[in-house]
Amino acid sequence: FLNFLLLYMNTKSFTKTLIVTLSVPFSAIAAVWLLYILGYNMRIAVWVGLIALIGNDAETGVFMLLYIDLAYEKAKREGRLRNLQELRQAILEGAVKRLRPKFMTVATMFLGLIPIMWSTGTGADVMKRIAAPMIGGIFTSFILELMVYPVIYEILKWHSEVNKLMNKT
Repeated sequence: FLNFLLLYMNTKSFTKTLIVTLSVPFSAIAAVWLLYILGYNMRIAVWVGLIALIGNDAETGVFMLLYIDLAYEKAKREGRLRNLQELRQAILEGAVKRLRPKFMTVATMFLGLIPIMWSTGTGADVMKRIAAPMIGGIFTSFILELMVYPVIYEILKWHSEVNKLMNKT
């Protein structure tokens, strides 16, 4: 709930907040599957990892929507939203600009978290349980943000704005 409230305060849009919040169940599913495969129980350390994953999902989701919004507004100012294809082109333009930063974020997190999973010694047991849900959820979050967010954004913008503009002219 707190995450939802903070997202709403950031985006000032209930719809965008729902889109970003959509990533939480998808990444949590992958996180839980990895926890199941590794045989980890739900302990406090696992919950800390899940909370960190939710925070990361929210942050990267907000940035993805920001890039798509900026590309959409630019296309709107330039009069390039006359049909569905132009809407798709504007959304693709914004999503492509986010591809490299998102890939770098995921790669950096994997490079930082994978060695933790191989670690042994003092504290390794706790750190593995923090890292496992993050590793599990980061990959699905990556796919979701790059493939599903643009589609949801297109559907919402088409039905709420662009299609109505076309019908008026």
